[in-house]
Amino acid sequence: MDIKKAIIAAAGASQRTLPLQTLVDRDGATKTALNIIIEETLLTGVEEICVVVHPGDQTAYRTAAGGHASRLQFVEQPQPLGYGHAVSCAREFADGQPFLLLVGDHLYVSLSEKRCAQQLVEVARAEACAVSAVQATHESKLPYYGAVGGKLVAGQKGLYLIENVLEKPTPTEAEQKLIVPGLRAGHYLCFFGMHVLTPAVMELLAEEVSRAGAKGGAQLTSALAKLASRERYLAFEVQGRRYDIGVKYGLLTAQLALALDGQDRDEVLRSLVELLATRTR
Repeated sequence: MDIKKAIIAAAGASQRTLPLQTLVDRDGATKTALNIIIEETLLTGVEEICVVVHPGDQTAYRTAAGGHASRLQFVEQPQPLGYGHAVSCAREFADGQPFLLLVGDHLYVSLSEKRCAQQLVEVARAEACAVSAVQATHESKLPYYGAVGGKLVAGQKGLYLIENVLEKPTPTEAEQKLIVPGLRAGHYLCFFGMHVLTPAVMELLAEEVSRAGAKGGAQLTSALAKLASRERYLAFEVQGRRYDIGVKYGLLTAQLALALDGQDRDEVLRSLVELLATRTR
């Protein structure tokens, strides 16, 4: 499966300014969150990137993309009708091809030599099917994420055949429907914020959008739940951590994670120790 297209969803009312925020990346350079996400995407071999934005945000996003602006295409989500609807707005861009999907309010720190998106895309290419990145997550975080249930693929570490998909399940729902053998008690496989999806997903999203109508609320997870019953669909535990910059202190936590993974790690650690020492006096 050749993956040459990527979609970045960034049109949500609470999300649209987050990719414009500035951080210091691992290399010590000041960049916008959008720029960091774009670089993560390009390292996978993707050649075309479409950003789904709120109407009127294109200029700000072009500026935030810096030297990568020429690599971007934009599609507007005319009304806030849900995440699934936002992704479906890029259906013409996807053009019946598989695509990498990311969100504009998550940043990633890899725990291996390969970036998180690169790990995911390589698995999708090898398995020739849709693959969602997941992370074992404590049940206290279930209100923030979609989650999956399934079984380990024989002979594969961290790769699961998805059987169920639920959007922000309760702990009771997760315990009943999303148990995955081998995970620690109270932990579930929650979405990581990136997926490689097949053309069938756009068809399923079109159905979800049509069903939701003008009231909106079309969800990607609903389409993914149907995908799991129609074709082979896997979950992959990426070697890395996701950081939601939209939650309280999320931007700060992401910045610390990037700094501690970069060339200025020792300097940052010294500063943190000094800060903690000051606060304990």
